[in-house]
Amino acid sequence: MSAAQRCYVEIIDLFARGGGALLVLSFHPSEESIERVRDLLARSKEETLNDDERAEFDRFIEIERLVQLVKARARRLVA
Repeated sequence: MSAAQRCYVEIIDLFARGGGALLVLSFHPSEESIERVRDLLARSKEETLNDDERAEFDRFIEIERLVQLVKARARRLVA
């Protein structure tokens, strides 16, 4: 399973557990996912990603946007 897929699983687990807005706001990806994104970001800047890595990096960007939207909504709920 790729790091991007594991990140999806982490988010799915978060939603499946429930726990409300505070749990959502405290969510952080695993250290493994963070390190993979850092690597892909650095290599993206160097323009050395292959097609599969570019697709993986794009998935991480989609996941990050989703998490930002969910956390924004959660902040409104706890305010």
